[in-house]
Amino acid sequence: MTQPQPLLLPPAPARFTGQLPYHRLARLSPRHRWWRPLLGTLVAAVAYMITTVVLMVVLAALGSNLGYPQDDDGWPEFGPVSGTAVDLLCIAVGIPVLLLVVRWIGRRPAGTVSSVTGRLRWRWMLLCALTAVPILGLAMVCASLFPADGEPEGQWVGWPAFGRALVMLVLLVPVQAAAEEYVFRGWLTQTAGAFLRSPWAALLPQAVLFAAAHGWGTPWGFADLVVFGVAAGWLTWRTGGLEASIALHTVNNLLAFGVSAAVVDGLNSDDTAADAGWQLVVFDVLSIALYTAAVAWWLRRRRLDRTAPAPQPPAPLPWPPYGNGVPLPRQWAGQPGWGPGVVGAAPWAGQPGPGTGAGGVGPWAGQPGWGPGVVGAAPWAGQPGPGAAGDGPWAGQAGPGAGVPLTAPEGAAPPASSGGRPEAGPGLPSTSPGTGGGDGTDRP
Repeated sequence: MTQPQPLLLPPAPARFTGQLPYHRLARLSPRHRWWRPLLGTLVAAVAYMITTVVLMVVLAALGSNLGYPQDDDGWPEFGPVSGTAVDLLCIAVGIPVLLLVVRWIGRRPAGTVSSVTGRLRWRWMLLCALTAVPILGLAMVCASLFPADGEPEGQWVGWPAFGRALVMLVLLVPVQAAAEEYVFRGWLTQTAGAFLRSPWAALLPQAVLFAAAHGWGTPWGFADLVVFGVAAGWLTWRTGGLEASIALHTVNNLLAFGVSAAVVDGLNSDDTAADAGWQLVVFDVLSIALYTAAVAWWLRRRRLDRTAPAPQPPAPLPWPPYGNGVPLPRQWAGQPGWGPGVVGAAPWAGQPGPGTGAGGVGPWAGQPGWGPGVVGAAPWAGQPGPGAAGDGPWAGQAGPGAGVPLTAPEGAAPPASSGGRPEAGPGLPSTSPGTGGGDGTDRP
């Protein structure tokens, strides 16, 4: 026997009300909870460490098999170019780790870290990169005219070695720079923005952490990194995505690594941006400010999405819902809906619903369901169901429904004046043993 299906109303569509800026996109998911950004940060840190260790073990085994010499710690000495490639790869693996954490822990699309549109806007990023090249290139040339005191002049490495290094840098530096942007301007900014509405309150912590991650060098170098982090964070918030900051970071690193690759043992140096002198910092800060102003100028001439619609839970249906013009009563958990013309289980387990049109066990033990066309005793002892001729559910009252007479029709026995069970007649169901007696109790 086929299980009857309940009458279901279509679900209400999801509503999109309100707009979220980039730093608040951690709250984009309807399943957002306050603990998800914190748990995601912990999981991302642990997963990145594990991934990096596994990658280093694999690279060490590969270097040993290829015959690279080993240092005192047993680590293969890959050389300046290959060693730099290993370092860049160890940073780049942060991107897939972070995107998986956003999807699994954050319960939102991974692309929401890229921008408010859920993806990287490649044309916009290319425009920002073309804007950064002349600005940062000019700053690098000006800084080279004021060499730091005590640094020896570098020796040209030669075109073959420089060409190999340049190919490696062009392939890996954009991924390495993007990974740092995804971590600091992306995940950490959105984690802080999940609790703080102000964009500046969300941008400043990541800038300090970004500078600290590069080591503690000179005060000038640390200040330069903080300025870089603040400017990149503001550009991310202002443009609604990481494209402008990725372009700035990529061009800056390509120029810096390119200058190092042009001299002998330049890539073997342990110096970072935190060790920069004041001469380089002055021109670097000026170039960052000029690039930020140029991007803001482009924004006034281009339409760019800066916010994302925040989904809200569907609105509850007005109660009670209507089916075929008749109000449908509230459903009970685990039971299908019931109402006129609905065939299936009643609101009580194991009982037929009203309006089934067949006799049987009703909502009360031993009583059939009640409604139009139901054969059997009414839900009240000794009284006919609604819509039947005769006394209504209460003594002396007619049952509800259009066209129900207050007295029995012609040819039918009038109801008993004592309010007891009416006599059998046309339109009145007769009782039979086993379906309930006139006193409202079950008969064996």
